[in-house]
Amino acid sequence: MAGEILDNKGRGEAGWSWPAIHSEGRKFGIATVAISMVFLLLVDWDIVGWPLLALSGGVFAFFRDPERVVPQDENVIVSPADGLISLISEVEPPVELQVEDASGQKGLPPGSVTRVSIFMSVFDVHINRSPIGGIVKRVIYIPGKFMNADLDKASEENERQHILVERPDGLAIGFTQIAGLVARRIIPFVKSGDMIAVGQRIGLIRFGSRVDVYLPAGTSPKVLLGQKVIAGETILAELGEQKLLEGISQ
Repeated sequence: MAGEILDNKGRGEAGWSWPAIHSEGRKFGIATVAISMVFLLLVDWDIVGWPLLALSGGVFAFFRDPERVVPQDENVIVSPADGLISLISEVEPPVELQVEDASGQKGLPPGSVTRVSIFMSVFDVHINRSPIGGIVKRVIYIPGKFMNADLDKASEENERQHILVERPDGLAIGFTQIAGLVARRIIPFVKSGDMIAVGQRIGLIRFGSRVDVYLPAGTSPKVLLGQKVIAGETILAELGEQKLLEGISQ
């Protein structure tokens, strides 16, 4: 199915399949299986071996990497992460995304914008994707704390990685991968200067985390607080659209 074009008129073919396991997670899953086999077959400690074997299934599930059908519309910004919309607030983008870089390239303009925060639990897919297509202008890693990623101050105090992507027309979107209470490593798949497509995999965060997206000025989110979103598929916002949306939890 990868690379196949599907649309809202029924073109293409769709079918369920087991999601792939990202290579970053195979080593952890295989190692857990191997250790469980030692306890089950050599040491004969079933009380340890069976829970470890069950844990290996959870490890493989955590690193699952399913295919996604990415909207191809230049006006939309797609979700970079699976998870829960935990915060929507008006903030200044991080200074690392605003200041000029070493080559003199400007970042995001100053001024308040809408930040949409997506919280990823250990049950969500943790492969992150680009909200727009373009050139990766900067990837900035910042060491920090490991507080609960659901907290607002995690955006400024936790270990994090800022990414800035700029389209050919000059529109730039900044977003931040934030490590959480359990997460201990942010793994990038891209570097500055790479050309990427909307919905392309750009990295992952191990074991519970968050992604913040800074929408361009004059753009409101098309998602609601408490809504579940899917990376590469859910439309997070439509450029230039400002509209109040309300939902009812039921």
